[in-house]
Amino acid sequence: MRVASLPVLQLRGIRVPVLKFKGSHGGLPLKNFQATNYDLCHGNRICRASQLSVRQVGVGLPRAAMKKLAAGNFSFLAWAGLALVCLASARPFDAQTPATDAKKPAAQSSARAPIDPSQYVGEETCKTCHADVPHKDFVKDYEASPHFATTMDSKKGPEWQGCEACHGPGKEHVEGGGDKTKIFTFRNASAKEISARCLTCHQYGEEHSNFGRSAHLESNVGCTDCHDPHTPKESQFLMKERQPQLCYGCHLETKQQFNRTFHHRVNEGLVQCSDCHNPHGGFLTRQLRATSSQDTLCFKCHTEKAGPFVYEHPVMKTEGCVACHTPHGSSNPRLLKRSQVNLMCLECHSFNVDAGAPATPTFHNQAQKYQACTLCHTAIHGSNSSSVFFK
Repeated sequence: MRVASLPVLQLRGIRVPVLKFKGSHGGLPLKNFQATNYDLCHGNRICRASQLSVRQVGVGLPRAAMKKLAAGNFSFLAWAGLALVCLASARPFDAQTPATDAKKPAAQSSARAPIDPSQYVGEETCKTCHADVPHKDFVKDYEASPHFATTMDSKKGPEWQGCEACHGPGKEHVEGGGDKTKIFTFRNASAKEISARCLTCHQYGEEHSNFGRSAHLESNVGCTDCHDPHTPKESQFLMKERQPQLCYGCHLETKQQFNRTFHHRVNEGLVQCSDCHNPHGGFLTRQLRATSSQDTLCFKCHTEKAGPFVYEHPVMKTEGCVACHTPHGSSNPRLLKRSQVNLMCLECHSFNVDAGAPATPTFHNQAQKYQACTLCHTAIHGSNSSSVFFK
């Protein structure tokens, strides 16, 4: 059995390569057999290595022939390799490619650096022009940065070392007398292009691996909007500005929350935005490092509230801390959402049509005496001795 040409089918807006097999398998002619990566992913019981669905591409094989094909003993590794070929060959429609890409210089068009060693000139050649350009002590500042360590890595090729690891091969740039179109420049590149360059090295690891799906990249915020590889104001992580001032540059609505009377000590430097949020993206809303129901973020500091308890407050496991508290800042003590504690409790503990939390007892007349529920229910986050959280 051998693979012939790779035409394409249109499936759900994606051009999918079609593999045409010639020859035979188990006495069955495979001249008209076709398979796409759509079948390999979504075929009937395709997870079983010995079966392959051909119904979804409409191949007119007799039922007896399809049974023969399904009974064939294809090895798992062979079909895994076939799936990789199909997925690697699939690409979006040409109509979806922006027209501006054709106008970009070759050095700006791809984040993947060429692997021809002869196209790289090395660190010393860059120093001859850029010792004090674009500003004084430009090279000295770079040599004091973490990126300079790449020049001492002898295990990888020149495409991973020094200036050319980020800006691409510099031979044509040098021969052109400093022609900027012959090398990748970050100043006029899009956030997606810049981030793709950075992620060739920084995509490995939990911290940066989800940046491609992050809210920052979707909002056209790239790596160099927060980081400065040459002249950072903060040596740690090469930041352009210290937290939270850097975050406040975009998140103005959050800045006013931290200016309220009661707030987490972010402005004082005791807590950082990145302690709770991952700026490089993740799978959770607001790029949180844990879900609100788990509240592991809060428990890192508020360990006494973590439990486990014999009697759990159910809201702690469903909505989490944010059911009662505002995490950034509040005008109320303990970052509560309501100014009166009983009003907070009555949002759940009141008579309603739907069955919910236990209602407030009738002898709690909500006069001044009963307005502070936590005077009696002191262990409101959970208790080991009282089912009503008295202690």
